[in-house]
Amino acid sequence: MSVTTPARSHRVALTRAYHFSAAHRLSTPALGPEENARLYGPCHRPHGHNYYVEVTVTGPPDPQTGMAFDLRVLDAAVERAVVGEVDHRALEDVPLLAGVITTGEGLARAFFHTLEAELPHGTLAGVVVQETAKNRFEYRSGA
Repeated sequence: MSVTTPARSHRVALTRAYHFSAAHRLSTPALGPEENARLYGPCHRPHGHNYYVEVTVTGPPDPQTGMAFDLRVLDAAVERAVVGEVDHRALEDVPLLAGVITTGEGLARAFFHTLEAELPHGTLAGVVVQETAKNRFEYRSGA
């Protein structure tokens, strides 16, 4: 006796890493200088990081190529919409980050929403921003 299982939709996740360097300072506009210094410690002063950004996309593997996503499309979107905008800049001066407190959490969320508009609908699964060797922030689809 043969058992037939219904066809399932398989998806592959692809994560690609990118790098940029930028300066920022942590500050909540509604707070005064002393309150920001107390809240953010030394990070309330201008300083910089070498950031790594990981972008994860998902999709079914193409039957002909076996690829779930065209890397050229992903690289072009990330370069145009994120890296090209923030690399070697003060993050508070970047239009796509207007109104964003530039914590790692804020950057991951802003980059996710920016890339979501640039990539095919439903393909972006998550964005990770690694600010230091100890600090890694992740924003996922549905978050």
